Amino acid sequence: MIPDMDSFANRLRKVYRHTGKWARRQGITCYRVYDADMPEFPLVIDRYEDYVHAAEYHRPHALDEAGHRLWRSGCRQVMQEVLEVPAERIFFKERQPQKGTQQYEKIGEKKREIIAHEGGLQFWINLSDYLDTGLFLDHRITRQMVRERAAGKRVLNLFAYTGSFTVYAAAGGASHTTTIDLSNTYLDWARRNLELNQLQGPAHDFVRADIISWLQMPATDRYDLAILDPPTFSNSKAMRNILDIQQDHVYLINQTLHMLNPGGLIFFSTNYRRFHLDTEAIENASVKNISAQTVPPDFRNKKIHQCYLVEKRGDGS
Repeated sequence: MIPDMDSFANRLRKVYRHTGKWARRQGITCYRVYDADMPEFPLVIDRYEDYVHAAEYHRPHALDEAGHRLWRSGCRQVMQEVLEVPAERIFFKERQPQKGTQQYEKIGEKKREIIAHEGGLQFWINLSDYLDTGLFLDHRITRQMVRERAAGKRVLNLFAYTGSFTVYAAAGGASHTTTIDLSNTYLDWARRNLELNQLQGPAHDFVRADIISWLQMPATDRYDLAILDPPTFSNSKAMRNILDIQQDHVYLINQTLHMLNPGGLIFFSTNYRRFHLDTEAIENASVKNISAQTVPPDFRNKKIHQCYLVEKRGDGS
């Protein structure tokens, strides 16, 4: 039996009324509306400007293929009516358990791009061709924290994705940024984001590299601020090493610390739900859990990510 769409509509209407009002007061135009609040409707629904990006989490259910199609159609209709968005502006995807870099691989070629606004800045997002849009909304506060600390600093952005942290650092007055990712597609996207905000220039470097291998090389530059937001797991063919965040986080953090000047900071984040930080293995640094301060109010799931501020002590290299 198809779950009751009226109950979903009532729940979505309630949370949208509350979150939409909050977002308007804050001047926020991209935010989370619904986060699998009801087990029979395992959806994540985000609003990006006047568009809706929805994803169905893969969950066991008793519906056959035809019933599932009807369920998805009903969900789409509810979103259209409650959120007052026309059907052509709703992008509905199915999120299966991901392996390796599948989260970042293309699933289409429609190239429905729009400009999203956040914190007085602009970002290209792609609503159609990837599971994610190019702007992770749960790090809205973390990006602002980076901007507030970036003035006059040399900033290193590792696993940079589309470079949103780089844009915030540049907008905050960073003297230099280095943006590193394994994907040329995402590095190009990061360049476009800087250009969109008229922040491009010779102070901003882009490097295509396997981060694990890159961190093994002797440090030729020193940085004051680093962003380290790796995937939970990656076995991309372009990588020499398999990345497992639980096993490899100590190495990643310690090697990044070697790249920092004394007093330098790392914003380290992961969305691995069962992650445990091995604080005692972090060398020559203090570690502060800032997860509670970095999850935005529109994310009712407060375990959407874990975030830590790691500060390098003394003169350790």
